[in-house]
Amino acid sequence: MNELIEIKNLGKVFETSSGNIVALSDINLSIRDGEIFGIIGLSGAGKSTLVRCINFLERPTSGTVIFDGKELNSLSEKELRLVRRRMGMIFQQFNLLAQRSALGNVTFPLEISGVSREKAAEKAMSLLHVVGLADRASSYPSQLSGGQKQRVAIARALASDPKVLLCDEATSALDPTTTRQILDLIAKINREMGITVVIITHEMKVIEQICDRVAIIDHSRIAELGDVSEIFTHPKSDIARQLIFPGGKLPDNFEGSARIRIIFDGKSSFEPVIANMVLECSVPVNIMFADTRDIGGKAVGQMVLQLPEAEQDRKRITAWLDLNRVNWNYEEEGGETAV
Repeated sequence: MNELIEIKNLGKVFETSSGNIVALSDINLSIRDGEIFGIIGLSGAGKSTLVRCINFLERPTSGTVIFDGKELNSLSEKELRLVRRRMGMIFQQFNLLAQRSALGNVTFPLEISGVSREKAAEKAMSLLHVVGLADRASSYPSQLSGGQKQRVAIARALASDPKVLLCDEATSALDPTTTRQILDLIAKINREMGITVVIITHEMKVIEQICDRVAIIDHSRIAELGDVSEIFTHPKSDIARQLIFPGGKLPDNFEGSARIRIIFDGKSSFEPVIANMVLECSVPVNIMFADTRDIGGKAVGQMVLQLPEAEQDRKRITAWLDLNRVNWNYEEEGGETAV
């Protein structure tokens, strides 16, 4: 897979009356053509500044961005405007024109670029079909729900035939059900139209539902970068553990007998591992902690089980886990739980 966006040694410093504020420091990323790439961090980490630096709405203080083979630092303002047409962008607050209908909002960027009204309307209507809003073409933003407004915004972003769709907290203002629907739509656009997607968010649920790879930003720097399934299974940085696990880490101590930590690193989400283990071993266990989730039909995460006192029961469980190739750690009472 070729690299569509390369970010090299990028830094951004804002000068204020009270001193300089470092928003980004030494950012290095490559985003592949056709993937869905997530950028996540807590509020103030620098993720929204980064997405604005990708399309040079914010000019980096240092470093560079290469998009589709073009080094943006070297382009004139006119050349930058042409490049930005290949970068669709959707926002948290939709940014629709209140005085224009859904169709009018989608035709707007086409009209600006010189497309005739007839052709602009034809293309806009086809895009409203893509996002499932052809029947609301004449509706104004005030007549649309939040999810419908975001669908119009997505159609508008697609109007210029972008190579990448930049989504800056695009689902933060939506309820969970609508969020899932919008993410499903974005995934469909990526899959069927081949458009690369960059998702900026503070929510891990968004990353796990849609992204192939993820970069975690903490205090203006990249703290961790990799495949979503790998980072969910083996988070290395403190910020990754804080985002993935409640409280940022597993509980330090468990009362009672020995325990095992089972790591789910890619087994089918439809395979009832714990239920099968209990049924086949005829040994009850106590679930002390669980944080697992489905990513692309695969189970990732971990679960801590308290084992019975009888040594033969423990051996039966661990033998079953080994036989079924389940990744696990055996920890005696009082031992530290590795994360």
